[in-house]
Amino acid sequence: MKLTIKLEEIAMFIAAVYFLSIYNLGLSAWVWFLLFFAPDLGMLGYIVNTRVGALTYNLFHHKGIAISLSLIGYFLHNDILIASGALLVAHAAFDRMLGFGLKYNDNFKHTHLSDVAYEL
Repeated sequence: MKLTIKLEEIAMFIAAVYFLSIYNLGLSAWVWFLLFFAPDLGMLGYIVNTRVGALTYNLFHHKGIAISLSLIGYFLHNDILIASGALLVAHAAFDRMLGFGLKYNDNFKHTHLSDVAYEL
């Protein structure tokens, strides 16, 4: 993956963590650390098949959905929605920094970034 894309993902990750520091909901850091990995529960769809797995994984890793969630929370004055969206953006950016992208239906390792998800 190109350096420019990695730098862009790092910037998004830092921005999302900043918003999480503002909208921390009074939760301690260790709770946020655990919640940070919660979007990976979307991988459980792969138990059914690759199509369901890609759908559920992508649902929890799509930045458009995450940003929409934060915006809805902002306009509704709902800190939980804002924090949830920021957490999803942070997680997705972190994954993409490591080369993990949105999944295609055929194989877990086939992503929109590359065919090899473990490219660092």
